Amino acid sequence: MVSQIIFAIVLIAAIVFFTKAVRKISRNIKLGKPFDRSDRSGDRWKAMFMVAIGQSKMVTRPFAGVLHIFVYAGFVIINIEVLEILIDGVAGTHRILSSFLGPFYTFLISAFEFLAVAVAVSCAIFLIRRNIGKLKRFWSKEMTSWPRTDANIILTTEILLMCAFMLLDISDTLIQRTSNPGYSGFYISNMLTGVLSGSSVSTLEFIEKFCWWFHIIGILAFLNYIPYSKHFHIVLAFPNVYYSNLNPKGEFTNLASVTREIKLMLDPNAAVAAPAETPATPERFGAKDVFDLSGIQLMNAYSCTECGRCTSSCPANQTGKMLSPRKIMMDTRDRLEEVGKNIDKNGKFVDDGKSLLFNYITPEEVWACTSCNACTEECPVNIDPLAIIVDLRRFLVMEQSAAPQELALMMNNVENNGAPWQFPASDRLNWTTAL
Repeated sequence: MVSQIIFAIVLIAAIVFFTKAVRKISRNIKLGKPFDRSDRSGDRWKAMFMVAIGQSKMVTRPFAGVLHIFVYAGFVIINIEVLEILIDGVAGTHRILSSFLGPFYTFLISAFEFLAVAVAVSCAIFLIRRNIGKLKRFWSKEMTSWPRTDANIILTTEILLMCAFMLLDISDTLIQRTSNPGYSGFYISNMLTGVLSGSSVSTLEFIEKFCWWFHIIGILAFLNYIPYSKHFHIVLAFPNVYYSNLNPKGEFTNLASVTREIKLMLDPNAAVAAPAETPATPERFGAKDVFDLSGIQLMNAYSCTECGRCTSSCPANQTGKMLSPRKIMMDTRDRLEEVGKNIDKNGKFVDDGKSLLFNYITPEEVWACTSCNACTEECPVNIDPLAIIVDLRRFLVMEQSAAPQELALMMNNVENNGAPWQFPASDRLNWTTAL
C-alpha cells in the first residue's frame, strides 16, 4: 500500500504540473490575434494525417527521416505499455494485461521491445550526428549552448528510458524462470538474458523494481520537461499542421484595415457598410511585437522543432546573409515566453520597453528574405516563417517608412507611374516606335 500511495502522489503531481505548464502556453498563444481556419476541413484532416501522423515531409531526407519515424513510432506505441504500468502502479498488480490478452500479450510486448531497441539506436545516431559529426545546421549561430543541450537531454533521456524498459523485461524473464524453467519471456529480451545471467534472484528483483520506477518516473519527468523544451512539438505538431496555411505558396494576405480604406476611397457606397465607430487605438499595420501576430503564428513558434531544415534550404542564409528562418521562430518563441513571464509576475502585461522587432529580430534579417517559401516548403510540421517576416516588413514600411532605398523607389514609381519603372505611363509604348 505504501508503494501504491507514493505512486499515486507522484502521478497526480506530474499531471497537475503538466496541466499548469500547458495552460500557460495556451494563454501565451491566445495573446495573438484571433484566426479563423475552419475552412476546407477535409483538406486539413488530410494534411494532418499525411504530414503530422504520416511524417511525409520527414522522409524527404531519407536517413534522418527513417530514424525519426522509429523514434516517433516508439514514442506513440510504447506509451500503450505505459498504460499497463499506470494500472499496475495504482492497483499494485504485476503485468495486469497479460491475463486478459493471453498469447497476444507476448507478441505486443515483443513488438514494444523491438521499437525500444530501434528508438535507442536511432537516438544514439542522432547524438553522434549532432555532437561528433557536427552537422552544420545544428551548429549555426542561433544554436547556442541551451538549444544544443536541450536536444542532448531529450535524446539521452529517451535512450535511458528504453534501456530501463529492456532491463525491466530481461530481469522479469529471469525471475519467472526460477519458478518456471520453460518460461520463454518476450522475443527480444529473451535473446538478451545473458546481460544479467548469473545474478541472484534478490539482485534481479532489485533491478526489476528499480527499472520499473525509473521508467515510469522518467516518463512523468519527461512529460513535465517538454513544455519547456523544443520537444513540445510532439503535442502541437498535430493542431499546427491542421491549422496550417493551405493556400498556394506565395499568395499573400491582405490587411483588412487597408482593404476597407481602399474600398471607401473607390466606392462611396461602401461608406454605408463602414463601421460607425472607429476604435480608440488604431490597428497597427503589420507586426512589431508578438501581440500583433495571429494565434497560429504564435503556435508555429511553439511548434518549431529547431531541426534547421528551413535554414539549410534558405537561399539568403546560404549566401551568408543574416536571415535564418529557424532563428525567426526561436526568437518569436523566446519573446513570447518573456511576455508570459511578465504577465505571471505582474498579473497583466507591463510595458518592458522591448519588442520582437528590433530587440530580437533585426530589420536586416527581415529584408534579407527573398519570399521564396523554401522554409515553409521544407518544414516537417508546416510552420510558416514567411508569414511572420512579411508582417514585420509591413510594420517597417507602413508604420515607419523604413523600406530599403531600392524598394522605396520602386513603390514610389508604382504609386506615381503605375509601374515599377521611372517613366510615365504615356511613355510606356515608346519602345515600339522603331518597329
